[in-house]
Amino acid sequence: MIPDRVAARIAPLAPERIERIEEPSLGLLAYVVLDSTALGPAAGGVRTKAYADEADAALDACRLARAMTYKCALGGLDAGGGKAVVIASPELDRERAFEHLGRYVEGLGGAFRTAGDFGTTDADLAAMARHTRYVHTDTPNLAAAVGRGVLRCAEACATYAGRGDVRGLRVAVQGCGDIGAAVAEAFAAAGAEVLVTDLDAARARAVAERTGATVVDPSDVLFADVDLVSPCAVGDVIDADVASRLRAWAVCGGANNICTDDAAHEALHRRGVVFVPDAVSSAGAVVDGIGHTVMGLADRAPLIDALGATALAILEDARGHERPPVVHATRRARLRIDGASR
Repeated sequence: MIPDRVAARIAPLAPERIERIEEPSLGLLAYVVLDSTALGPAAGGVRTKAYADEADAALDACRLARAMTYKCALGGLDAGGGKAVVIASPELDRERAFEHLGRYVEGLGGAFRTAGDFGTTDADLAAMARHTRYVHTDTPNLAAAVGRGVLRCAEACATYAGRGDVRGLRVAVQGCGDIGAAVAEAFAAAGAEVLVTDLDAARARAVAERTGATVVDPSDVLFADVDLVSPCAVGDVIDADVASRLRAWAVCGGANNICTDDAAHEALHRRGVVFVPDAVSSAGAVVDGIGHTVMGLADRAPLIDALGATALAILEDARGHERPPVVHATRRARLRIDGASR
């Protein structure tokens, strides 16, 4: 049973299905959200995070699931959006809790296809996989797919701005986990000058050594003197104030929900900062995973590369328009979803 105060917080998003999973003996409290299955099974990762309260966790799950709905629609996938959020706590018996979550996912019969996300380890995914067929555990390949997709969308930014490609551009990558590392590697291989940062300094140094990147302080990365900022850690990193102080002319990242709200999107657009909606730029992993497991594509690279053309089309939609790119991306996604729902 979802508590009334939680139900009130998530009511405006109205997902297709939301389940509260509680097992006190395991310290487990989680939410699984299936936002939409109009185009196919709901796809989305498992996030493990300490939240201020349960309502924040449920709302985060709903927001992320909605983002996945749009991501799948814009990525041309036969899938909708979902998300699982596990509330991290000292009482969480991780192995048994994720085994329990795996059994729950299996019980959905394929309606929810999942993988890793922020805070969820390879060991957590392995525990789930002991009890479900519907969890993707190949984290390195999924991260590489995100890196490829972010690069294609960054190339769209360069084309839109008349810069050609990303060769020679200065790019700041925020976060050096699996996703951020793959994005930094993709930019470096394409000839960009890369700056990296992470709250774990050793992790940032390791990525820098592999890519030739320069390590910068986490507090400076969003305001670095660069062409493009690529947030690749947690979301909600750009609000209206941060947007007003960016020195970069473009934002294109591998994180979900990069902007905090509509005001942040509008502030970027008013300043002329080129922003690729993260429903497109971060879609490489779900394109790779769903393209393989649901759509049966042996080669998902062309579908990942097509994210660049989608990004450019959305940026062109927004050119000279008072509404920011995210509005045009949402419109494109809704057209496909609503068409399938008829």
